[in-house]
Amino acid sequence: MTTDTLRDLHGVPVLDCADDGPALRDDADALDVIGDALGRGAELVVLPAGRLDDAFFQLRSGVAGEIVQKFVNYRLRLAVVGDISAHLAASSALRDFVTESNRGRQLWFLPSRADLEERLGPAGPR
Repeated sequence: MTTDTLRDLHGVPVLDCADDGPALRDDADALDVIGDALGRGAELVVLPAGRLDDAFFQLRSGVAGEIVQKFVNYRLRLAVVGDISAHLAASSALRDFVTESNRGRQLWFLPSRADLEERLGPAGPR
């Protein structure tokens, strides 16, 4: 298993979570990541979409709300990185949630880490 790494992206301390780390199924799992991020001084957590349980993408389950709220409570930004197109195709509510999230600064859904680097760059909203 690869380890999560702290790195600097355009002046932002980022905890880049490994693709093959443990799944986040609920807010308790989120707290493990949050504790690691806070302990390392991260301001933003990059989480591969594949590490999120499928229930996260079914908004009526409440899992997305629980996990995202934990990150908000601890003032950590979250970027979910990876292909979520199958989930988006299955839910107009999720599409709306992703669109609105991407307009803000707290939660982003991005196709790749390269997209995150671009978003954090000088031309992005930071």
